[in-house]
Amino acid sequence: MEETKKPLLGLSLFELKEVAKQLGMPVFTGGQMVKWLYTQHVKSIDEMTNLSKANRERLKESYTIGCMDPLDSQKSKDGTIKYLFPTDSGKYVETVYIPEKDRATLCVSSQVGCKMNCLFCQTGKQGFEGSLTAKDILNQIYSLPERDKLTNIVFMGQGEPMDNLDNVLRATEILTADYAYAWSPKRITVSSVGVRNKLKRFLDESECHVAISLHSPIPEQRAMIMPAEKGMSITEVINLMHNYDFSHQRRLSFEYIVFGGLNDSMMHAREIVKLLDGLDCRVNLIRFHQIPGVDLHGADEKKMETFRDYLTKHGVFTTIRASRGQDIFAACGLLSTAHKEGKA
Repeated sequence: MEETKKPLLGLSLFELKEVAKQLGMPVFTGGQMVKWLYTQHVKSIDEMTNLSKANRERLKESYTIGCMDPLDSQKSKDGTIKYLFPTDSGKYVETVYIPEKDRATLCVSSQVGCKMNCLFCQTGKQGFEGSLTAKDILNQIYSLPERDKLTNIVFMGQGEPMDNLDNVLRATEILTADYAYAWSPKRITVSSVGVRNKLKRFLDESECHVAISLHSPIPEQRAMIMPAEKGMSITEVINLMHNYDFSHQRRLSFEYIVFGGLNDSMMHAREIVKLLDGLDCRVNLIRFHQIPGVDLHGADEKKMETFRDYLTKHGVFTTIRASRGQDIFAACGLLSTAHKEGKA
């Protein structure tokens, strides 16, 4: 039965060669399979036409490609598209495609829901329903209609990537491996609130960009809106970052949602300058998008510009990130499949 078959999507070149050996095929068959998967993006084993018919039949007895098309999509007035993908566990995740003039970014999810429960994030309100497999992560790219237009991938969708680190690393390995997608790791950014031990491991084992969710430079205030502060403080995160070189191609950025009357004062700006002193980094200011039942509000545009200008003037390169897809609930902090899970 199909349910008992294992997916080929998500396997490395070494693992595909092992599959070939176990099924009594020549080892080079693994190299053929890897090209069909990650270069040709086939949807069925029958499409692997340079494998003999006998070998294709043998492969089909135990394996399937494992790709799954999106079940639904919504297009924003600004061109952003939000896709709903199924997962192997019978759950769903949202993935956001963001086209711009000279680039196209995909915001992928690493979990269904999230354990971190940040006050301002709709995904956190959903609760945690499970981590994605590497196959489920890669399927968001593999089965994306606009896959060939992508220039960048950001792990900033549903879930905390460091809480699912093994599968995130496996997915980024395949995305960057010469035998597979052969992307530069500089085209991939992985976000984190900061998870002790996991964040260090990511920095050691990956060359992808890293984005830290800051949202307040004051530990006590950060803990109020981000419970993860109690697990790994922002001070610990900053101390860790000082051990790595971000002065060349690898980039370190800090994400900062600006809440009116909460974290938008000049005192906060001064504390950010002090906190990030000596780090090669940038700050991305993000508009807050209201979510139900949360008494937080976005800062006005003038306040955000003043905040940006102060940081930049004091040596912290800062931008205001353009808000995309708000009308389809695809903007930062709005992703949730809770209503879909309820229906399931």
